[in-house]
Amino acid sequence: MSLTLAIIKPDAVAAGNAGRIVAHLEQGGFTLRAIRMTRLTEAQAGEFYAVHRERPFYGELVEFMTSGPCIPMVLEAADAVPALREAIGSTDPAEAAEGTVRKLYAESKGRNAIHASDSDENAAREISFFFSESDRISTAG
Repeated sequence: MSLTLAIIKPDAVAAGNAGRIVAHLEQGGFTLRAIRMTRLTEAQAGEFYAVHRERPFYGELVEFMTSGPCIPMVLEAADAVPALREAIGSTDPAEAAEGTVRKLYAESKGRNAIHASDSDENAAREISFFFSESDRISTAG
């Protein structure tokens, strides 16, 4: 079992889909290990998405992620990173597979309902960005 980070983005929170997304992921075999609602500041969103700083969409992404509350969460599953990326679907909901989070809840490629870590290394960094060790609930003893 491994951990990954997901963030229910401001568009999905505003649309009232957060609970449905969490339920969808739990029904898909993920176990929730930590969750919170927060509103990112521009500095926090800039730091979190710093890897994209040179990309043309960076400013728009930071603006979007600070536009309302979001819900970061730590999820556990076998091969959690690739499993979550499969469960959420393509960045563009028009290209996402049927039954994926983005096919069901995303508005567009830019307002795509959910973020998911893209590697185990980034998952560890991203989880630590939002949650301390003591925030994460473990099944171990």
